[in-house]
Amino acid sequence: MKCIIPDTSAVIIGAVSELIENGDYDYPEIIVPEAVVCELEHQANAKRSEGIKGLSELQKLQEMQDDGELAITFKGKRPTNYDIKYAKSGEIDSIIRDLARSEFGTLLTNDKVQAEVAKAQGIPVIFYEQKYVEKRLSIEKFFDDETMSIHLKENVAPMAKKGVPGHIDFVKLSDKPYTYSELKKIMDEILDKAKSDSKTYLESEKEGSFVVQSREYRISIAYPPFAEGLEITAVRPVANISLDEYNLSDKLLDRIRTSAEGILISGSPGAGKSTFVQAIAKYYSSKLNKVVKTMESPRDLQLPDEITQYAPLEGSMENTADVLLLVRPDYTIYDELRKNTDFNIFADMRLAGVGMIGVVHATRPIDAIQRIASRVELGVIPSIVDTSIYIENGKVTSVYETKMTVKVPSGMKEADLARPVIEVRDFETGELKNEIYTYGEQTIVMDIDLVNNGGSEENRKSSVDLIAEAEILRKIKRILPKKAKVDVEVISPDRANIYIPDQYVPKIIGKNGKRIAEIERDIGISLGVEIIDEKPVDKTPIEVDITHTRKQMILELGRENGRQNFDILISGEYLLTATTSKKGEIKIKNGIELSDFILEAIEMGLEITAIRK
Repeated sequence: MKCIIPDTSAVIIGAVSELIENGDYDYPEIIVPEAVVCELEHQANAKRSEGIKGLSELQKLQEMQDDGELAITFKGKRPTNYDIKYAKSGEIDSIIRDLARSEFGTLLTNDKVQAEVAKAQGIPVIFYEQKYVEKRLSIEKFFDDETMSIHLKENVAPMAKKGVPGHIDFVKLSDKPYTYSELKKIMDEILDKAKSDSKTYLESEKEGSFVVQSREYRISIAYPPFAEGLEITAVRPVANISLDEYNLSDKLLDRIRTSAEGILISGSPGAGKSTFVQAIAKYYSSKLNKVVKTMESPRDLQLPDEITQYAPLEGSMENTADVLLLVRPDYTIYDELRKNTDFNIFADMRLAGVGMIGVVHATRPIDAIQRIASRVELGVIPSIVDTSIYIENGKVTSVYETKMTVKVPSGMKEADLARPVIEVRDFETGELKNEIYTYGEQTIVMDIDLVNNGGSEENRKSSVDLIAEAEILRKIKRILPKKAKVDVEVISPDRANIYIPDQYVPKIIGKNGKRIAEIERDIGISLGVEIIDEKPVDKTPIEVDITHTRKQMILELGRENGRQNFDILISGEYLLTATTSKKGEIKIKNGIELSDFILEAIEMGLEITAIRK
């Protein structure tokens, strides 16, 4: 064998130099296809480690030629745009085989398919199979029993999060910062393992980032231009506990065991959601003998072999869902729900009869239900989500259940306002926590604690009255010209005032009062009409009344000046520009520089005025 033609896979793994160093070859001729050089150049330009390794191998072969161990030449055509476009279909491999045939050489490859095709075409071939050697990642040395994640960045000392959910410390692992070259070696090591280890997967590859799942480690790599520097973050679960250790009530365990089919598990990042969902998956699989599958991207849940973990099929979770509907699992875990498509797939599978367990980031127990309520029809929510479990500091702190009823929503008075309402109740106590219903064209998620005297007057208005004000304002603006000045204020649970210019009153009242009666019927409260004047902009200075509260300073300009822009002046000198509230007020927080200026002006007896912009 005097002539060897390596393909790209053989050059990348260093097969040519190894073959010559370990074999008995007398000054062999190495012909490198130009298609191989083209591929390596493209990969190196994309900052992929394969390209750098391949070019390093070619440089090594040049050095071996200088030492008299071999002869190296470059032949063949460079691939066209067509060849590159259809590289996955074998166009570039075909160019390399054609060169091996025309040069009467032996093809050297690490690609099993390439070797079999060459044999079928009668081309001499050496299949150089690279043996995988189990090797720990260098980042694993940073992990002990308490380490949740490590954070490595160029020119920064390595850091780690240690502890358990609810008790996490961010500690320094070393005083010596990592250099770019040191982190680049770690990155290449991780990516190499993703190509050779059957339990290491390259879950995502985009311009500027990689996501790798290596056994229990989820590794995120970011580099320019996506990040301003090279950064590696590795996360690993620190707890692997059973459902029994959560000390759930018998009532909740019975629900999980017998009737819960649409479960949302929510909590803030690091709260322990993944640990709990692993426990519930093992419970369904081992204790209840259910068929359990997962949909993950990346696949980072630590589960027994009985539970198959699926990634996006051809980059799409919709394709994964299609396969799962054929597999017919009893329960499917969807980790994590973020985008609209995720929630839609979750809903479709649940309505198809599959038991679904979704993982959602949320800061309050109701947030998980609210996020799905904004994406699906209101009436199907109880069929999609019947149980919502909130995790905080590694513990189950709240469990909600959803039910459909027809009633007058809390905070409304008129009986003819009855409508379908989703009640969200505390599972253990049965206490009503939230109501979800449509109001006009909006989907409202109402906090019952605020409605039933659970907060201050200001809080109650923010939940009930402001919704009514917004809906009234929307209906009024549909009737009046766009430039018309309109304001609305709810003054009691059953009455609101509309403030409009005099010339628009007939349009709002309508013939024989029919139009305003129709609005009252839709909104559910009576309406009064107050007149405000539309005048040319008056540049006359207005005297400002000032009052203090514990938290803020209020500049009062009168309701007639509501929702307008004003310059505030002290003795004729400009201080600030602000927009008044609908009550004609400008609120300034105590303790900031502006409030200090105004206090000094008051103490010195200086005039404080406002001029309309």
